[in-house]
Amino acid sequence: MPQPEPATLTFTVGDDDTAAAVGSGSLPVLGTPRLLAWLEAATCACLEPVLAAGSTSVGTRVQVEHLAASPVGAEVEVSASSAYEDGRLHRFTVGARDATSGKVLAAGEITRVVIDAERFMSRL
Repeated sequence: MPQPEPATLTFTVGDDDTAAAVGSGSLPVLGTPRLLAWLEAATCACLEPVLAAGSTSVGTRVQVEHLAASPVGAEVEVSASSAYEDGRLHRFTVGARDATSGKVLAAGEITRVVIDAERFMSRL
């Protein structure tokens, strides 16, 4: 499998992305669960182009620090790059920053494992 290329995605914080909306707090700022979903989307964007037909990946480990708040309307840039690969296991360095100020919002690692989608679903 070829080495995954880094990926960067940009999102705008909306009312549905806030801690109050996703149940992780009461403030109208970017909720950590939504930030985590965006970071995982970046890891998927890295891995997707190099997956074999019928393969996908599943998240297995997350270690992320949410370092700063983002208000509704803020543009958030999330990125992922391959840090380690061992067969089906892929570990990514992830980060988020405010697209306007460049302020670091989050940093960490996410691990994904490549699986055969049909086989995985047949075992559920």
